Amino acid sequence: MSDAEMFGARLRAHRERAGKTRAVLGGLVGRSGEWVKALETGRLLVPRLPMLLRLAEVLGVSDLADLTGDQSMPVASVTRAGHSEVGRIAAAIQHSTVPVGEPTSSKALTALVDQAWRIWHGSSTERTAVAEVLPGLLDDARRSARRLEGGERRLALVELARVYHLVQLYLAHQPHPELVWLAADRAMAAAQDADDPCAIAAAAWYYAHVYRSSNMTDAAEQVLMDSLPLVDPDGGHNSLALRGLLHLGTALGHSKAGRTGRAWRAWDLADESARRLGSGYVHPWLMFGETVCAVSAATMEADLCRPGEAIRRAAVIDYSALPSRTRRAAALIEAARAHLARREEIAAVHLLGRGLRESADTVRFNPFARAATLELTSRRGTTGEDARELALAMGMNW
Repeated sequence: MSDAEMFGARLRAHRERAGKTRAVLGGLVGRSGEWVKALETGRLLVPRLPMLLRLAEVLGVSDLADLTGDQSMPVASVTRAGHSEVGRIAAAIQHSTVPVGEPTSSKALTALVDQAWRIWHGSSTERTAVAEVLPGLLDDARRSARRLEGGERRLALVELARVYHLVQLYLAHQPHPELVWLAADRAMAAAQDADDPCAIAAAAWYYAHVYRSSNMTDAAEQVLMDSLPLVDPDGGHNSLALRGLLHLGTALGHSKAGRTGRAWRAWDLADESARRLGSGYVHPWLMFGETVCAVSAATMEADLCRPGEAIRRAAVIDYSALPSRTRRAAALIEAARAHLARREEIAAVHLLGRGLRESADTVRFNPFARAATLELTSRRGTTGEDARELALAMGMNW
């Protein structure tokens, strides 16, 4: 077999193991199903490094050697840069003993956690900003959840779950994937110990993120749907937002797996909740509302290999209605992904630059943004020049 044929056989094996069709894999890396077929049958040469990295990320391949058969190159070494404080956060979550000292009252703890979430959503360098408070906040929440009693303990457990959600967000796209799982698991355990339906629903939303990132879309749907009956549909704004969020997570999982009909049925249920909440409503820390539903619809169109529809939806989104720098930056990255799938490279670079201005940390540590920028630095003319400037701003070497 030629090198191209051997690469194609490995690619097909990893694609089938991940449960993705050729069309879905092609759409997720900005190419067509026919392009994937040509790779798998050896009719095309092995792609260049940036595209190999994108394929590996989508398929959950941790070492490029598993695709290429060449010398080892951990995918995370290129696509997942480590934040300067990641060691401190990793050490904080790995502590096995409860910190000494007096517990913090549930009311004071809620105020501290609310403040940390405002920092996360309001900063253009959210990882750097939240790293200043996260280790101490985690100690406070763990201490209070262990030492308070009765209703106070239950409230402290709810706040502990919210702190673990922040830890999970901080660790996302960092070179510690096992700790992302640990944060999600501990958040769910705290929510269940609190016996709080809304806390369990929020933990399910974040657990589903981890499952989807590992191509475990059925497991993601299961954890979301298991939590849905727990949340009262008539329980007020918070309950309605959480039910909408559970449906939205289900929709995102189905679209990633290429299940068009099921994806849009779930999205319709999420959008119905958002509309019932009103056009001005945004959940204070989960950010659920009409704008998040609109952003998710654009993401789903891109996942379902309809980049033109994704671009059309993204073009009419009022990003200013989303009061979170990191969520706005993530939405702009998704819009860039759709444009890149249409070979509209100038638009993709522009949108990644806009995203960087919204939140440098979100773009700097996003695997797609890093791989796409690396790919675009090789272009001639203005596109390549702008991409190289973007790469420098992201702290990348190429």
